[in-house]
Amino acid sequence: MTASGILKSGKGRLALGVSVLAALTVVPAHAADGAGAAPAGQKPTVVLVHGAFADGSSWNAVVQRLQRDGYRVIAPPNTLRGIPQDSTYLNSLLKTIKGPVVLVGHSYGGEVISQAADGLDNVKALVYINAIMPDKGESFSSLSAKFPAVPLAKAFQPVPFRNGDGTTGTDVYIQPAKLRATFAQDLSQQQASVLASTQRPIAQSAFTDKVTAAAWRTKPVYVLVGNQDRAINPSLERYEAKRAHARKTVQIDSSHVSLISHPQEVTALIVSAARDSGGQQH
Repeated sequence: MTASGILKSGKGRLALGVSVLAALTVVPAHAADGAGAAPAGQKPTVVLVHGAFADGSSWNAVVQRLQRDGYRVIAPPNTLRGIPQDSTYLNSLLKTIKGPVVLVGHSYGGEVISQAADGLDNVKALVYINAIMPDKGESFSSLSAKFPAVPLAKAFQPVPFRNGDGTTGTDVYIQPAKLRATFAQDLSQQQASVLASTQRPIAQSAFTDKVTAAAWRTKPVYVLVGNQDRAINPSLERYEAKRAHARKTVQIDSSHVSLISHPQEVTALIVSAARDSGGQQH
């Protein structure tokens, strides 16, 4: 190759490198996880918030189905430290998502989404799966006390902890030997054993935290009731749906962990909320 050819080749590589670099710099860092802008008429982003004793992997079967249907899905960590911390964290995440959002909460996650979504116009629908839905000024404890106690209440295992600044608190776990019977009776023993070993505790203080906002009063609500729920009284779940004037209430014969044992029914309700929200083409 001549000197001029080498020069031309080098310029070509340089131009290509510059163009690639430019392309990389204009792609938002969060685009790969589905939090990028949603063009008008496209499907909304679905944000899935797990509950106590769990993590984002509890949504795996639902995530797979939603992604197959073409939805952007985010299942962020819920720190389980209490309503003020957890809802503030989620609120900050929701503000970074461009385009419409369908926000889904399981169990304690229902409390978190109710407060986190308050005042956010991009959140078009709220979906509650075996969830607790306090009104403003209510807590999990005060709301659940309106109905008979559930078996899970006798299976808690308190564990004290100390923070780095010297303050202390109490975490609550489910006694491993009682988890399947009180929390996940429609899973296999092997599945329940894995859940028992990998469970994430919730701060005991979260049970008495009062919510300061209830977004379900101003946004469309969709509810799934687990008729065999032993962690939240099914009568309470039905009461919440009625009080929130839910657009759709689905009742299935499932344990508290319907998102694991009945992912298809859970996914179908989320898709229904997404379609009704007007955030996509039919």
